[in-house]
Amino acid sequence: MDLVEVLPQLHMFRFRIGQACLWRDGTDLTLIDAGDIESAAAIEDAIRTLGHAPARIRRIVLTHGHRDHYGAAQELADRHGAEIIAHALDAPVVRGERPVPEPDLLEWELPLWEHGLTCPDAPPTRVDREVTGGEVLPFGDGARVVHAPGHTPGSIALHLPRHGVLFTGDTVACVERVMLGVLNVDRAEAAATFRRLAALGPRTVCFGHGDPLTEDAAAVMEAAANGA
Repeated sequence: MDLVEVLPQLHMFRFRIGQACLWRDGTDLTLIDAGDIESAAAIEDAIRTLGHAPARIRRIVLTHGHRDHYGAAQELADRHGAEIIAHALDAPVVRGERPVPEPDLLEWELPLWEHGLTCPDAPPTRVDREVTGGEVLPFGDGARVVHAPGHTPGSIALHLPRHGVLFTGDTVACVERVMLGVLNVDRAEAAATFRRLAALGPRTVCFGHGDPLTEDAAAVMEAAANGA
């Protein structure tokens, strides 16, 4: 796992497939996604490397119900008393009550889908709080939940307006360039969501896959969204 500093209070954990982010408010920690089922120990070690205690993880916010984003969530939550938060439409998938919705794949996405299936299955995972969009979560001086459908029905983004930070989940990716994310259940809806997220004018953007965007973020997001 690679550890990437994005801002002094924001770090990214990059795994073989996918990534997660850690936001720090003083000594309180928030995880945005949790990697796959094998990621818990690496996340804990990275938090300790940063000089913090994993026991200070207060919440784990899941951007959507795919195995590479919530696999380690319950292990970490059970160990450290964290709350798990997900959108109401993806919560049944996270809990193992419904299957993962099938994406509408373009031909060039098939190898990416097959690669994603090499990620270990995620276990059924509890969701302590279901959100629908518009809620303000108690971290980052007010983190607004943005319903971001298209990648999955219950995908969410998180916007920290006082810090200019946006977490897009898999709606947007940054692999060589900022682009619409792949493996979407509804590509047109995902593109519309991308445009809504770009309109937030963020200064820093963290994606579900790819490098964070820290320079000219608002302009880069707008240009990419208009071309999606």
